[in-house]
Amino acid sequence: MDVAVKKLSYAEFRAMEFDDNDPYQYELIEGEIVRKSSPTIRHQRISGNIYFQIRSYLQQNPIGEVFSAPLDVVLEEHTAPQPDVFFVSKGREFILNEAEGVVIGTPDLIVEIISPGSAKRDRYEKKELYERFGVREFWLADPNNRTIEVFAFSENTYRLQGFADAENKALSTVLPGFEVDVAKLMPE
Repeated sequence: MDVAVKKLSYAEFRAMEFDDNDPYQYELIEGEIVRKSSPTIRHQRISGNIYFQIRSYLQQNPIGEVFSAPLDVVLEEHTAPQPDVFFVSKGREFILNEAEGVVIGTPDLIVEIISPGSAKRDRYEKKELYERFGVREFWLADPNNRTIEVFAFSENTYRLQGFADAENKALSTVLPGFEVDVAKLMPE
């Protein structure tokens, strides 16, 4: 006999209380609470560098807004990840729900930074999740290898648009003319 497992809704997840001394962060992925360790100093430096580069670009090219974790991105009733960095274009600003203080809908660009405990989740599970919801561009930053993989959404699937290591620059298809030097984002 199969036992039905109830998926947690975002409303139920949001109503939960977590201990203020809890060192973990939580995401809701397909109705399940996913616990993740707080980011490392290196992770936060890289996240800050990426956020700063996109923000600087947007000051010169005001085509949307950039955000960073922790901020819920509600993709559907049972799924609300907290991407490390993400961009929402002016054409999609309707997904910024000021009343709830969260994003409800699909951002244009999401960046996930691989941490020691998140490699499988970021590389496979979140990539598949963002692909399923049609995120136009997904960056996977790997600090250990000092690389960024850029995936562009085309014909309902992700295609590797670019691969940059410490000798190269990562280029965006969503942010016209935006490129970042991987070595500067992820110093040794």
